[in-house]
Order: sequence, then C-alpha cells, then structure tokens
Amino acid sequence: MAVEIPAIIKPARLRSRGGLLGECLAEFLGTFVLIAFGAGVVAMAVAALPGSGRAQTPTTIFLAAGDWLLITWGWAMAVVFGVYVAGGVSGAHINPAVTLAMAVRRGFSWAKVLPYWFSQVAGALTGAALVYLVYHDAIHAYDHAAPGPKVNGHTNATFSIFATFPAAYFHGGYWGPLVDQIVGTAFLLMLIAAVLDVRNQAVQANLGPLVVGFVVAAIGMSYGANAGYAINPARDFGPRLFTYAAGWNSLAFPGSVSGSFSGYWWIPIVGPLIGGVIGIVVYDLFIGDVLLVRSQLQEPPEPGRSAPVRTTDEEQPGG
Repeated sequence: MAVEIPAIIKPARLRSRGGLLGECLAEFLGTFVLIAFGAGVVAMAVAALPGSGRAQTPTTIFLAAGDWLLITWGWAMAVVFGVYVAGGVSGAHINPAVTLAMAVRRGFSWAKVLPYWFSQVAGALTGAALVYLVYHDAIHAYDHAAPGPKVNGHTNATFSIFATFPAAYFHGGYWGPLVDQIVGTAFLLMLIAAVLDVRNQAVQANLGPLVVGFVVAAIGMSYGANAGYAINPARDFGPRLFTYAAGWNSLAFPGSVSGSFSGYWWIPIVGPLIGGVIGIVVYDLFIGDVLLVRSQLQEPPEPGRSAPVRTTDEEQPGG
C-alpha cells in the first residue's frame, strides 16, 4: 500500500521547483551521488586501503588487476545510484556529454543545456568535497609517505582520486588521450541510446540504470587505463576545480606533471562532448533509422530477414 509522503517545504514554495529549477536540483544531487561513490572508491584504493594496513605497504596501489576491478565496479555502482536518484525528475543525465547528445538527437531543449551543465559541475565539485572531508587523513598520510615529485605536498596519485590524467606511454601527447575520450564516450552514448530505445530491445522493469552501470564498467575495463575514462566533463572538471582550490595547484590546472604531460585539463571536457554526439549519431544511423522504417511497415520482417519485394506482375495479375 502506497504511503503519502508529506512535503518538507511548504507547497506554495514548491511550485518553482516543478520545472527547470527542480530538474537542475536533481542533476546536482544525481551528480553529487556519482562523485561521492565514484571518487570514494578511488580514495579507498589509492589512500585508505594502503594507509589502513590493508595493502602490502602504505603506498602500494594497483598491485594486481583486482584493484582496477574495484574501481571499475565502484564507478559502475556510482552511476547506477546517481541515475536512480535523479531519473524521475530530470532524466538523470548527470553528464554534460549526455545532455549535449540528447539535445542534438533526442529533442532535449537547448535552453536547458547550460543550466544542466552548471548543475552537473556543481554537484561533482560538491561530491569531491565530501570525499575529501571523509578521506583527508588518508590522503595526507599517503602524500607524506609517497616518494617522487610533489606539488604543494600533494602527489599525482592522490590527485587521481578526484580527476584524471593520461598514461605515461602517451609521452605527453594530446591526440592519444583525446581519441581515447572520444571513443569511450561514443560507446557510452551509443549504448545508452540502445538501452533507452523502446523500439529496440529496451530494458524492462526499471533496470535501465543498472544496465547503464554495466556499460560504464565495460568501458572502464576495456579503455580505462589510457586516461582514467572520465567520459564525463563534469565528473572531471568539477573535482578538478575542487582540487585546485584544495592545494593540488598545477596538477589540477593546467593539469601538468613535470616531464610527463602538461595542459591536460581540457581533454576530458572536449573529448567526451565530441564522442557523445558521435556515439548517438552512429546508433541512429545504423540502428535507429532501420527501426524507424520497420515501425512504418504494417508487418515488419523478422530480425535478419528482408521484406518481400512485390513485382509489378504480382501487383496486377494478368497484366
């Protein structure tokens, strides 16, 4: 039996939240949940597990592939619950690349794009602040114990709890990480489009957020090591803003490590925005258009079969 839940705020004051304001609040909270659990699981792997004696040494991270799986599944669950939180109000984009792709190909209002983006970045920044509040002791313990170059006492390893950086084998180049972000986000939007398309084999019983979480896990397992699989400008930019304010300085902006890479901050923004549009366009070109044509037929052919072609003689017997 359903229970009526009373409003916390007086109904007269709630009307303004019934439209765009309410959607932006939902995007803020959904992205906050995304980062609170996503950055939280990285904080566990990088700082908390080693610092609490649960790793080989106080600075041992990624000793085996299982450490990476912890992060990929943690981010997957972060996406699942972020979408469940916000989905009923805003559609739970919680990602500027999703918002842009939906505006380009799904009729999402262009007037809402910038307010959604702002809410997503603000939610991500706030989520990062919460993770730092909970894990700052572990973070500082790791930074103190870790050798190597530091910026204002912080290491790139603890910076990676919050935002992303490219692998050393790119040798500071931009094209490799940029292509990585385009490809990863293209897959994300292609598969989101498939999951949501009721004309295709759409997910039933409100399991869409779970399947989208599986998509993020798959991208992380297949492409994550290249550049940290941001695949979400807000997920990187919001925490990057926080880390800059919290003392990581040049590690955050312009996103540089001496001798490794420099000026990286824009890659996890531009790459996902390009990739998201490419992904949804590719889906529509190869799958959506076919489904549209089939929906216009009275008797659509079975998958893998072509519709019968009637000749002129068949249409006019005895002609």
